[in-house]
Amino acid sequence: ISRSLANCELLHLARGRIDVALAQKQHDQYVAVLEANGIDVTSLPEELELPDAAFVEDTAVLLDEIAIICRPGRESRLREIASVAEFVKAIRNTHWIQGPGTLEGGDVLQIQKTLYVGLSTRTNPEGISQLQGIVRPFGYTVIPVTVKGCLHLKTGVTALNDGMLLANPAWIDVAAFGALKVITVPEEEPWGANTLSVPGKVLVAASAPRTIELLSGEGCPVQVVDISEIQKAEAGLTCLSVLFSDAASE
Repeated sequence: ISRSLANCELLHLARGRIDVALAQKQHDQYVAVLEANGIDVTSLPEELELPDAAFVEDTAVLLDEIAIICRPGRESRLREIASVAEFVKAIRNTHWIQGPGTLEGGDVLQIQKTLYVGLSTRTNPEGISQLQGIVRPFGYTVIPVTVKGCLHLKTGVTALNDGMLLANPAWIDVAAFGALKVITVPEEEPWGANTLSVPGKVLVAASAPRTIELLSGEGCPVQVVDISEIQKAEAGLTCLSVLFSDAASE
C-alpha cells in the first residue's frame, strides 16, 4: 500500500478520508490470510508516487501458458506496470497490450478456458481485440461483457467455482455467462460481489455480512477479510493480488 493512497483514482465513489496506516495493516492481514490458505506470496515494494500501485490485478493477466501485461485505462496508472512486468517476465512468456488498446486485469474473469472481459471505462474494444488475438492460439475464448455503474467486471461478478458466479446484475450483463449458475448479491450490498476464491474457500469482505450469510447458505466455506479502508479507494479483494499456478506449461 502506497503512503499516497489518498490520491488514488476514483470514479464511482466520493473521495473521503483514508486512514493509510490502517489500510497498510489491513493489507498485511490480507497477505497473511493468503499465506494461511497455502498460497506463496511475493510482495512488491511500495511505489510511493503511485497511489494505486497496490492494485496489482489491473497490471497483468496470468494464464498457465503465458502472461499478458496490461495497459491501464488511466494515464496516471501506466507507470504501475513496470515493476509487475519485471517480476512476471521471470515466470511466464509475456505479451503486451499496445495503445490505443486499454485492458485492466480487473476486467478479466477466467472460467477454465474462457475469458470474460468487461467492456468498461478502463478496458476498450481494441484492448479486448488484442487480448483475443494473443490468447486464441492457446485455446482460449474471449467473451466481452457489458459493465455499467462500476469500475471493473470483477467489481460486479466473481467466480465462486467453475460452475457458479456471484454477481450484481445491476452492474453486469449476466446474460453473457450463459448456463453458468449466478447467485445475486443482496441489493443493499452491491459491492459484495467482489470475492476471492482460494483453495477450499471464498474470501468475502467484512463489509458484506448479508452476502456472507447468503454464501454460507449455499454451502460455500467463507472466510471474512476486513479491507474497509482499502475499499474507500474503490478497490476489492481481487484487486490486491494476481493469483496463478506455478505449474506453467512451456
